[in-house]
Order: sequence, then C-alpha cells, then structure tokens
Amino acid sequence: MTTENNITKKDVEHVATLAKLKFNDEQLEKFTDQIEDIIDLVDTLNEVDTTNVEPTFNVTDQLNRMREDVAVCSNDKEALLANAPETENGFIRVPAILDESGEA
Repeated sequence: MTTENNITKKDVEHVATLAKLKFNDEQLEKFTDQIEDIIDLVDTLNEVDTTNVEPTFNVTDQLNRMREDVAVCSNDKEALLANAPETENGFIRVPAILDESGEA
C-alpha cells in the first residue's frame, strides 16, 4: 500500500538551499518527481514481511583477517622523514601559505 507523500517543489528547494544547491524550474520538477519515486519505492519495501528473515551482515562467508594488535615504537624520525617528499632541518617542508606580511 503506497501512501501519498506530497513532496513539493518547495520541499526540494528547501533541501537544495540547505545543501547550498541552486536548481532551475526544470531541474526542480525532475528532482521532485525522482524523490517522490524513491519514497514510493521505500514504501513498497516497507510492505515486505521480514519477520522471519535473519539480518544480513555480510553477503559472503569470508571473515576479516586482522593482524595482532601489537604496540611498536613509531617515533623513528629518520624513517618518518624518509617518506616525506621534501625535508629541511629535520622537519617536513611544505609550501608557504602566507606571504611575508602574514596574509593569505
């Protein structure tokens, strides 16, 4: 039993404003129809009796293979700096984001 959801262009405009999106009238009409269709599909799914259906947590029987959680020393500065594209005086060099006056 599908219910009447009454999604309006005004509703779509409101959500678009919240998402900082701007649509023309043609797009508003299209998205209003699409959202109405999506809600109708969800209503149809809600009609299915799932009383005796076990939840599916994974579609395969595979298990995650996790390594043992072991604390290791990770403060080897030379090893860490070896991964940086550019270093200077023992630090990672990055591009300047401020000019000499301190303004961006």
